[in-house]
Amino acid sequence: MITAAQMRAARALAGIDQKTLAERAGVSLPTIQRMEASDGVVRGVVDTLMKVIAALEASGVELVSEGQVSERGGRGVRLRLPPSV
Repeated sequence: MITAAQMRAARALAGIDQKTLAERAGVSLPTIQRMEASDGVVRGVVDTLMKVIAALEASGVELVSEGQVSERGGRGVRLRLPPSV
């Protein structure tokens, strides 16, 4: 899934604050705050996690999972390139 560090980094790359992410994901601000304050992999209701991940991805961020092909390996986040015109 997603780690708290990935979540914070993804939000920063997208240029959005916690309140905006909460609104876009349809969850409460305290939920986002708890998720980002956790250590390691974010735990919670799967539906809530999926909403947050979808909101981050809709903001142009790609989440790189452990084991996924990545130039440097390991978990991370990166901005997606906009589609070619």
